[in-house]
Amino acid sequence: MNEPDQLFRAAGENPGVGMKDFVFDERVVRVFPDMINRSVPGYGLILPMLGVLARRSVQPASRVYDLGCSLGAVSRVVQQAVTTPGVRIIAVDNSADMLNRFAADLEEQGTARQGSPEIELVLGDINSIKMENASLSVLNFTLQFIPRGERAELLSRIAAATRPGGALVLSEKIRFDDAEEQALQTEWHHDFKRAQGYSELEIAGKRDALERVLLPDSEAEHLQRLHAAGWNRAVRWFQCFNFVSYLAIR
Repeated sequence: MNEPDQLFRAAGENPGVGMKDFVFDERVVRVFPDMINRSVPGYGLILPMLGVLARRSVQPASRVYDLGCSLGAVSRVVQQAVTTPGVRIIAVDNSADMLNRFAADLEEQGTARQGSPEIELVLGDINSIKMENASLSVLNFTLQFIPRGERAELLSRIAAATRPGGALVLSEKIRFDDAEEQALQTEWHHDFKRAQGYSELEIAGKRDALERVLLPDSEAEHLQRLHAAGWNRAVRWFQCFNFVSYLAIR
């Protein structure tokens, strides 16, 4: 059952129960849908648009990789959007708590509609899993949690496993080189959180928990890395404040 996100409200009221660093554990699993929708501006629009992009990108007899799948929102959107024959969705996460909840949700929902691809859950590190025959891969706010020194290699591995004409959707929180713009974008994001009902204490608590594990890059860094990894074209298709999504084509 989904719960309202009050993790950092509890941390403020009871010092010691909060997170030193943000971890995708069972506490986060319980509140994750509420947390991400109230923390990431535009998230509720990105998800259905991933279905639109998937219908154009997914090829017959291929694989779709949902990398850092959490509770499987991306996998389920693609499953509903695509009826291309011979497709299999591989949903990967290194959090057993997340995958256990995802598996339970899939069982509760029952069999997918006829012609839609099956979803295979994989507990593992996206940096080391074998990838092949991909026509679409999605890193939906995942790369920002990967150590910076490992990001280029991961994007290269995904590109190497992708068919010609296949695609990667990369959604990220970004930073801005101009200090004034960075300050403005950060304040706008905090205003968004305030509008979603988060207190100043909760905003500060989550920021402190994330600052050592969520390490954003600039747009220039993202685009340069994508091209260097072997993606032929990369475009920004979505932006809301300091949250963006790119589509890269092989």
